[in-house]
Amino acid sequence: MIDISSNEPTPARIRRRQTLALVLLVVTGVINYLDRATLAVANEFIRADLGLSLGQMGLLLSAFSWSYALCQLPVGALVDKVGPRWLLGMGLVLWSVAQAAGGLAATFGYFVIARIVLGIGEAPQFPAAARVVSNWFPLRARGTPTGIYNSASPLGVALAPLCLSPLIAATSWHWAFFITGALGLVAAVVWVALYRDPVREQLSEAERAYLDAGQAAEAAPTTSFASWRALFRHRATWGMLLGFFGSVYLNWVYLTWLPGYLRTERHMDLAQSGVAASIPFFCGFAGALVAGWASDRVTRHASSPVSSRRNAVVVSMLGMVAFTIPAALVESNTVAVACIAIVIFLANASSACSWSLATAVAPRSRIASLGAIQNFGGFLGGALAPVLTGYIAQTWSFVPALLTGAGIAFLGAMSYLFLVVRPIQEQD
Repeated sequence: MIDISSNEPTPARIRRRQTLALVLLVVTGVINYLDRATLAVANEFIRADLGLSLGQMGLLLSAFSWSYALCQLPVGALVDKVGPRWLLGMGLVLWSVAQAAGGLAATFGYFVIARIVLGIGEAPQFPAAARVVSNWFPLRARGTPTGIYNSASPLGVALAPLCLSPLIAATSWHWAFFITGALGLVAAVVWVALYRDPVREQLSEAERAYLDAGQAAEAAPTTSFASWRALFRHRATWGMLLGFFGSVYLNWVYLTWLPGYLRTERHMDLAQSGVAASIPFFCGFAGALVAGWASDRVTRHASSPVSSRRNAVVVSMLGMVAFTIPAALVESNTVAVACIAIVIFLANASSACSWSLATAVAPRSRIASLGAIQNFGGFLGGALAPVLTGYIAQTWSFVPALLTGAGIAFLGAMSYLFLVVRPIQEQD
């Protein structure tokens, strides 16, 4: 792995651990989003098989997000207290079993339950990843690794239609759930077997100095319910919660409805929509990587890591708004997909910067907690997006549904801009 420390070279043992951790986070993150996206890819087949309306499919698409969002609140504190190794390992097992169980669904109610359990199991993934990065990377070098693990999200979504559409066509939608569930169980074993948190007593002086670079000396971090609850006294917490609501809402309009939108509104067939739905998310993969790398470069020369990372989030979100408007209104499918690709690029750039912002705003003992609170707000938006989009599309069309998403994202950008101003101190 390349040296991304701002001053001293990365110690060899730390560099090996960084590389291993990021590879594992990307693999588990890709599987995480393959599982989420399976329902979107199989949307029309499941609707036909179970006799669901657009509104009911919107409810089914959102069932995951409600449980995922609610579980963010306790899971962030648990990651800070227990550590990412076992919590993410247990989450992988639970969500993989739930994913496979979705392939057995024969009724709407059973499918909703499977998706709710999937959301519970997947909840530790990104708070755990934020904690892993804060454990193994110094403060001013966290943007690049954050971008790398966030790139797994669009990569998983991009691969989903390319990999699962042919599988569904050759077999049935049930097998898409069975196979992705089995992949997660294998990943759980590999994660628990290979990943370890740093033990400070076993680090050399040079290794400790590298990891502590850019951070003020603090007392040994502790985590308690009182310290977690105290985060809500800060306007930065509310700015991140509300801001991520807007970002994830618009992103999840596309994540959950893009294949169905392209087939229903823009009249593409399964093969065309599979390719067209993948292109924007490959752009999103690039967006996460570029944003992480660029935010580190800017932060190293900025007076405040908080303002530099926040401004990157705001600019990315305003770009999402600007390109969603023509995506909704143009007649050309090619232009619409190009605009959507830019939106997804910026959405994943914004997400990567939002997670690295959490590591800059939060005190060391509550990084996963603040990241999870932000993610809770995001996935309230993620839960609302497929439901509201489905009912607006059913009542009118997808055009007002996309414009509604743009308006919500704009309000989110303003929340970041005006509320996230300074870091939260350990004693606050």
